[in-house]
Amino acid sequence: MKNRVIIVGGGAAGMLASIFAAKKGCEVTLFEKNEKLGKKLYITGKGRCNVTNNCDPEELLNSVVTNAKFLYSAFYTFTSQDMMEFLEEAGTALKTERGNRVFPCSDHSSDVIRALERQMKKYGVRIHLKSQVERLLLEEGTAAGIILTDGSVHRAEAVIVATGGLSYPTTGSTGDGYRFAREAGHTVTDLAPSLVPLRTKEEYIPEMAGLSLKNVELTVKSGKKVLYRDFGEMMFTHSGITGPLVLSASARLGTALRKSGELSAFLDLKPALTPEQLDARILREFESGKNKQFKNVIIVLFPSSLTPVMLKIGGISPEKPIHEISREERLRFGALVKAFPFTINGFGEFKEAVITRGGVSVKEINPATMESKKIQDLYFVGEVLDLDAVTGGYNLQIAWSTAYLAAMAVCGE
Repeated sequence: MKNRVIIVGGGAAGMLASIFAAKKGCEVTLFEKNEKLGKKLYITGKGRCNVTNNCDPEELLNSVVTNAKFLYSAFYTFTSQDMMEFLEEAGTALKTERGNRVFPCSDHSSDVIRALERQMKKYGVRIHLKSQVERLLLEEGTAAGIILTDGSVHRAEAVIVATGGLSYPTTGSTGDGYRFAREAGHTVTDLAPSLVPLRTKEEYIPEMAGLSLKNVELTVKSGKKVLYRDFGEMMFTHSGITGPLVLSASARLGTALRKSGELSAFLDLKPALTPEQLDARILREFESGKNKQFKNVIIVLFPSSLTPVMLKIGGISPEKPIHEISREERLRFGALVKAFPFTINGFGEFKEAVITRGGVSVKEINPATMESKKIQDLYFVGEVLDLDAVTGGYNLQIAWSTAYLAAMAVCGE
């Protein structure tokens, strides 16, 4: 058994790895450069902390965008049910919401962090806050400890790197782990923001800034090829679009958008209605207001900030009396409601991103233990690896599952 274990990073993956390693009998010391643990965890899920997704391992794997196969062992060894059970036993009551997203019943991420801290204390994890690691101590192809920025050396029989990515840099995610990996001879794949708002081209999008739409369907295409299609909630901003539906889309569009620079997007504003049903609904409004102007009739169909934009791009003069609108004009307007068009031309920045796409190449990591194939007794877990998933608690489950495997491996299981 490896006795002394050092963990670099006190986020989700680092905290959980420290608990299970200590529980197995290792002497665990965790170094965190911030003044407190779980800084990024504190703001996840808008401060509510979407801890996992209450689904089976197969669905977890299907929700991973990059390198899903690598996670097979991790997701089947430490499932989302295992994580939920762990938190419940640690004193955090959980609830499952729409889309199987799991949150603490209190809706406070601080309860999840406190539960993890209690377990760390219970099993004797030594925590060093405001302690920044300068580099790993590598001796003859083995990880032998760390060196802090103050020059102090801390030796161990194993080192677990759990430093996170580049998203939300104010929480301390400044890419230290990628530097450690490169210095150890690892490949770090291209890094990009993911689960991030999308930028748009048209001038009419910022006119709706602040408008949230529920139950809409977003379709994104490259030419005729559909790259993404899903249903949910989104919001317009001063520079584009955001919200759960958009964040998940961003995870799927990375390569295509970087390659082409622009993608065509369409919103179905009334996905519950077929084109025929929508036309019947519009006709009913037209019948009851046949002597009114077009602009005064369609206000019942849309939120107030969306109506002026629909009038602007709808192809019918706002002042036109309803009884003068032709069937073709009406059908064309209905088609616009079913496919509201705009152009996606960029991503938000790392400061807006929930996670980082890219990281330590998983080809150089043992998927059963998270140990480096290049340096013995060196492990990488969580977001520092080239793994990412859509929104819904899946990315945190990646952190939990990889951390568990590393903890079991360093302590001899």
